[in-house]
Amino acid sequence: KYFGAPHFSYSVTATRVSEQLSQPFEMVSGKLRATELRQRNKDDLEKQLDDLKNELQQLRVAKVTGGAASKLAKIKTVRKNIARVLTVMNTNIKQSLREHYAGKKFIPLDLRAKKTRAMRRALTKEQANKKVQRVVKRERHFGLRKFAVKA
Repeated sequence: KYFGAPHFSYSVTATRVSEQLSQPFEMVSGKLRATELRQRNKDDLEKQLDDLKNELQQLRVAKVTGGAASKLAKIKTVRKNIARVLTVMNTNIKQSLREHYAGKKFIPLDLRAKKTRAMRRALTKEQANKKVQRVVKRERHFGLRKFAVKA
């Protein structure tokens, strides 16, 4: 039912996890703000992610062992917080890659502008404005005629 959860009974894991977490664990409470997460560095984000994953594991154990309703309701917020941290981490990675490839001749496909298929295949302005040698000669020799108009 849970994505990424191992396929074995939770009663066995409840005892294992409680043995592993003998030291007191600080619960992260409330909703995290993405703006605050963006100001943190990579190490802080990784530590935050580990804390949230541990908290989620504890909450799932509490759910199996019949914990309080407040803990069960907290599972959703912790999952969303994990998603926020991962999103900020991935956007930071993508931003650094964009800076690295800025000005280079070839850019990876996932960093290029999406647009539409037709727009990606369309001629550039430079290509569309190019003229054949014959047209260039004709324009040079036979430019636009100017007429004097009687008023």
